[in-house]
Amino acid sequence: MDITEYTKNIPAGLLEFVREVKEKSPTPVLSIYVVGSVLTPDYQPERSDANSLFVVQAPETDFLDFLVGLGKRFGRQRVAPPLIMTEDYIRRSLDVFPVEFYNFREIHYTLHGNDLLRNLSIDRGCLRLQCEREIRAKLLWLGQIYLETLAENNELCQKMSASITGYIPIFRAILHLAGHEIHLAAQDTAAALETLLEIDTDIFQSLYAMKRNHTSLCGDEELRSLYSRLYNATKKVSNYVDAMAK
Repeated sequence: MDITEYTKNIPAGLLEFVREVKEKSPTPVLSIYVVGSVLTPDYQPERSDANSLFVVQAPETDFLDFLVGLGKRFGRQRVAPPLIMTEDYIRRSLDVFPVEFYNFREIHYTLHGNDLLRNLSIDRGCLRLQCEREIRAKLLWLGQIYLETLAENNELCQKMSASITGYIPIFRAILHLAGHEIHLAAQDTAAALETLLEIDTDIFQSLYAMKRNHTSLCGDEELRSLYSRLYNATKKVSNYVDAMAK
């Protein structure tokens, strides 16, 4: 995926945060990357956090304390606390978190150091297994939130719309496994999945639009329909990923 067009999204606050880390860090920082929605069409400067990933030799306490001090200032500029990893952690975690590292590999921009993410080798079997595990977990979660919220309209609606961001990285991984084109935009990703599975995934696009526009539903009947569509679509995705193992 070509993220070049969206590097202009990187906010000044994140660039200043990185500059201070590079100049003042008590511990050497090997590599710094921008990751996440800031490099996609989905980024909303007034609402979205700017995410980064730091690779260090060791996440020692003095380095963490240094970041805490910066976080108090840059957090107000929607600069999220960075993910902190070592090279060894990345190597040993590719089989545990292949969905996350696949998305890091495809959507990142190097601000400092070597590009360690560009050539990550993601095992297809591990990737499919995590996709299945994550989607099956969402089926359990959907049943749980319905009971936890007592199907109360606003709360259930908010939880469902907020959950859509967790689906999109999984959908990208599924499309990759199926040999289909991968998309940066969440709605394009959901639409591509609909084409692949030949099912109605408009529910995912609807939920994303609700999250992006901060809208909610009006009545119980509409809410029940939305919930049923989300559950059924999630189940169909789960069945598809399960069948990929056969």
